[in-house]
Amino acid sequence: MDIKQRLLSDIKGAMKAQDSLRLNTLRLLSAEIKNKEIDLRRELNNEEVLAQLTSQIKKRKEAIGLFEKGGRDDLIEKERQEQAILESYLPAQASEEELRRRIAEVVQSTGAQGLKDLGKVMKVLVAEFKGKADSGFIKDLASGMLGK
Repeated sequence: MDIKQRLLSDIKGAMKAQDSLRLNTLRLLSAEIKNKEIDLRRELNNEEVLAQLTSQIKKRKEAIGLFEKGGRDDLIEKERQEQAILESYLPAQASEEELRRRIAEVVQSTGAQGLKDLGKVMKVLVAEFKGKADSGFIKDLASGMLGK
């Protein structure tokens, strides 16, 4: 079952369960997907839907950071719950150990020497781990390895 079908099914389930937080979160994601399809004038494939999903998760993370600065604990919890709902649609996440091993392989295969070659390494890794790991986390790990 692709992400869009699962999303529609879960919206129906949230309606039946009267889970308003889940329902509103999933409806917002569905609307973002539909808007993108209208803009492109075609159906989104699973990878493009995944990009919309990660964009929504990123927005939640940014909002949490802003609410923490503003001391809005009530809104922080709501955003965290929404983030958890959205993250349940992501594919299985890569472990830090797996990422470190793959970064070392890519550094060796590309011949990266230092931080100036971070772009070469990131180009390969971001494409490979799209949806499976946060690109910011990959960058931090890669920078740490290249900076040694």
